[in-house]
Formats: sequence, C-alpha cells, structure tokens
Amino acid sequence: MAISRPTMAQLRAFLALAEHLHFRDAAAALRMSQPALSGAVAALEENLGTRLVERTTRKVLLTPAGEQVARRAEVVLAELDRLVDEVKAVQGLLVGPLRVGVIPTVAPYLLPIVLPRLAKEYPDLELSVHEEQTEHVVAELLAGRLDVVLLALPVPAAGVTEIVLYDEDFVLVAPAGFELGDEEIAREALNDMDVLLLNKGHCLRDQALEICRDVGARTAAATYATSLATLVQLVSGGLGVTLVPETALPVETRRAPNLGLHRFASPAPFRRIGLGFRATSPRADEFEALAESVRVAVAESGVAPGIRRA
Repeated sequence: MAISRPTMAQLRAFLALAEHLHFRDAAAALRMSQPALSGAVAALEENLGTRLVERTTRKVLLTPAGEQVARRAEVVLAELDRLVDEVKAVQGLLVGPLRVGVIPTVAPYLLPIVLPRLAKEYPDLELSVHEEQTEHVVAELLAGRLDVVLLALPVPAAGVTEIVLYDEDFVLVAPAGFELGDEEIAREALNDMDVLLLNKGHCLRDQALEICRDVGARTAAATYATSLATLVQLVSGGLGVTLVPETALPVETRRAPNLGLHRFASPAPFRRIGLGFRATSPRADEFEALAESVRVAVAESGVAPGIRRA
C-alpha cells in the first residue's frame, strides 16, 4: 500500500492532539475548529495507512504507531520552525511575523505604551499578540507556537533564555481612610490586614503569597479574583487590601473610588518583568532589539515612579 506524505498542517494537528489527548483542547490550543482538527488527523491516518489514535468516550489514546509518529513529528516541526527562524534572522531585525505571548497582569498596562513605538521603529514587523497565564504562554513558546513571551521572571521552565526588562515595585492598595498615615510603610504592616489575591494560575498571586509569607501576613482565603481590575474593586468595596504593581496603578485606580495608595519602605517588594525565548532560537539579536524598545518606551512614558531599569 502506497503511503502519501503528510502535510505540515496534519502533523501540527496530530502533535497537538498527542499533547492534549483531547480533541477540544487540542483544537483550542491551535485556535482552529474541532471538526477541522479531527479532519486533519483523519487525513493523516489515511495518508499513512494506519490508526494513530484510539478514540474513547472521554479521551484519546495513542496507538503504538501514533506514539512513534508523535515523536518524529515533534522533531520535524521543530526543525521547520528553526528553518523559518533562521531565514527571518537573515532578513533583518524584526521583519515579518512575530508571535508574542503576554501575561494578563502585564498586557493591558504595557502594550498601549510599547505597541506604538514598535509600529514606528519596525514598520515591517507583523505582530500578533496572545494573552494567557504564565503556564500557558510558556508551554506555547516551547511548543513553537509563540516566538517570544513577555512575563514576570524567572520563567518557570527549562530551555528558555531570559532578557530582563525592568523591575517594578508593588504598592499596597487599601480602602480610603485606612489608618496607615502618609509615610512609607514597612512590609510587616501586612500582618494586620486581609490581603486579597488573584485566582490560582496567575504568577502575581504567587508573588503576593510569597511577600505575605515572608512577614507572616494572612490572606483572605474565601475571596479571589480573576483580574487586577476586580481585585481593586473589591478593595474599594472594603473587603480587604491588595498588592498592585506600579504599571497597573494608573489604569486600575482610575476606575475605582475610595482608595488609598501606600508605598513600602526600602527595600520595597517588587517583581521583575522580562522577555523569554527558546534557548535554541537563532533570533536572539531580534529579541534583544525588542527588549531595548520596550525599555525605552517604558522609560519615556513616565508611567510610574517605582519602575527601575534592572
């Protein structure tokens, strides 16, 4: 029986299915419809003349042939992505498509500052932005579906090269009238407060928890939010206090009344923001140029006093 060559689209669809073992999740990861992904996998099976997956009522299992194809497809697609990256690197800095992943606690505050500068400096750059939590953007980066990610450092995965952009302080946001005075406060002041947090999956939640643990502060176990905007609104309503990074303050505090902002005495708690890209990528020079554009855009914006070039 003659075997037809599989297409790259078929291999990408099958590799996503092999990773997620679920048609809906695999289709969502590739941003395609479930019928389209199912059709691509079926076409690959027909081309190769063998069953690659075993479909059960709840999940997908790989056949022995499917496991072998998945291993080889990963190598083939990685080499294809490398070929494309090498060609882009030869063409010049930041020319053509660039797929950027950004975490939700950075995207709405930094992108309005950075995107106009990138459009002016690199008019031939074809930028696409994907906003997801840290774990997801890092997984997409390592899978080759993103080129570079903008997130809080350190990156929680091996095989990713980091470029530091800047450090930014956390500011305590409390209900107006909270008796903290006008002076800078010590971290230990958190001991007497209920600190509101983001839901699990947000790196900002983990950073806030670490700050609280360092001083023995308690967190409000029954109250969580999916966004900084909601957290600040909860504080405005008197449910507790929260920690907000400097870049988010101008946006989020403008939307909520009855707030008091309190900066910490030195050394203030902070987070480090940076870029991450695959250590094997040949586009390191491009990402260094991208990082410098971000640094300059942030510095020129004057968005907040508690931001320092690291």
